[in-house]
Amino acid sequence: MSVYETLNALGISLPPPGPAAGAYTPVVRVGDLVFVSGHIAKRDGKPWVGQLGSQVKTEEGKEAARRVAIDLMGALHAAIGDLNRIKRILKIMVLVNSAPSFTEQHVVANGASELLNKVFGANGGHARSAFGVAQIPFGSCVEIELIAEVAS
Repeated sequence: MSVYETLNALGISLPPPGPAAGAYTPVVRVGDLVFVSGHIAKRDGKPWVGQLGSQVKTEEGKEAARRVAIDLMGALHAAIGDLNRIKRILKIMVLVNSAPSFTEQHVVANGASELLNKVFGANGGHARSAFGVAQIPFGSCVEIELIAEVAS
């Protein structure tokens, strides 16, 4: 099954990438590596605001991370033209806007990891870091960046 058939079966439509929110390049390709800048969680087109362990529950954070993964795939698609060319999702870094006592960043990150594994199969298995941070741009609850390897 192609990546797009899997996305369709999951009821997922890839959004077009948004503009950069600062002085950076949203996607950079170096050889066969594609670096996708951090994307924040959005709900109804606006930043999904809140702090995990305070205003946002773990399951909501996991859903926010899943939605960020969809946006990241949209950015990848726009950059390389065909997600079936992804040889491997190499790494994601997940930043979780966390209350001082919140310790389930890894569970929140699973929202993105599980979706990438479903969509890309064995090629979706990746290394990962998940951090609790004091704040994320626009007050968003989750931000994720991604590194992928692409077939030439």
